[in-house]
Amino acid sequence: MVLAAHHFPVPESDLPPVVLVHGFASSAAEDFLATGWPETLNAAGRSVIAIDLPGHGESPAVESSAEATTSAVVAAILDSVSGIAPEGAFDVIGYSLGGRLAWELPAASPRVRRMVLGGVSPLEPFTAVDPAELDAALAGAEPGNPLVGMMAGMISAPGRDTASLARLIPGLASEPFAPQSAAPAVPTLLVAGSDDQMTQGIEDLADALPDGSLTRVPGDHRGALDSTEFREAAIRFLKG
Repeated sequence: MVLAAHHFPVPESDLPPVVLVHGFASSAAEDFLATGWPETLNAAGRSVIAIDLPGHGESPAVESSAEATTSAVVAAILDSVSGIAPEGAFDVIGYSLGGRLAWELPAASPRVRRMVLGGVSPLEPFTAVDPAELDAALAGAEPGNPLVGMMAGMISAPGRDTASLARLIPGLASEPFAPQSAAPAVPTLLVAGSDDQMTQGIEDLADALPDGSLTRVPGDHRGALDSTEFREAAIRFLKG
């Protein structure tokens, strides 16, 4: 699976590039490019590689859930990074689903140096979504599970590849997020919005990290990512 990658180089910099991984039912453009993250990171001397996840943004559609497992998506992220930066260390900023996937990156590649993970829930939402009920909700039925209704609304919003996202959900659920069993060993900063209900229990993630810390910034799930405080904390932490 070849993912789309948006590259914003700083030719004279010898600092590790920063890989940006966006959230579910979004894109690199929506979460990072449109809000100026590449420009901010470039100004700090960092080249940027912003990844579109499968079925998102400019990346290919998801043809089957079997090709969209967590391990397959993590491998695709690393392959996309290697296509632009074939060697050397890199840092990661992941948000929401991007943070959940980035949690797995250090175990899959020794190149990951430091990570900033925002908007991450310690729970796995996709295992609670029945694919048949989701399909029915997309066809207009009223779901009994409110989470299914929320997911149906997210993936059917204008500009979304609804079919791909519907296949991605059970693909990721087949290898659910189990943060306590395999916490990344690299230095990791967790960031949570003060009004972000999706990050309830993020303290448990911080406790699982051998070299981790947690900071709070203003905003709800989307507002936290767009806050000045998040951006400043990320750049400060990635300086090491």
